[in-house]
Amino acid sequence: MVGVAVILFLAVRSYMAANTERRMTSMLERVGIDPVIASTGDNAQIISEIRKRCQTCSTEDVCERWLAGEDKGDNDFCPNATVFATLRETAARL
Repeated sequence: MVGVAVILFLAVRSYMAANTERRMTSMLERVGIDPVIASTGDNAQIISEIRKRCQTCSTEDVCERWLAGEDKGDNDFCPNATVFATLRETAARL
């Protein structure tokens, strides 16, 4: 029974991590940042911090609707919105 509980726990964590990664990547793309470029070099630490905030985000439902185009407006609901804006501005200067 304990083994089944552990397997279920790990499966749920894996599912949640995959959804977090998908939302984070989609958000980067939606705001105009190439996720591959954003995660290389000096930005790797920044992406790690973004990922941590995504993992503890309390606005996942809003994020899903916004990414699907169901909610309009800016992504100011996102705890990473200012970081995304900074990354976009930095990339535009390059």
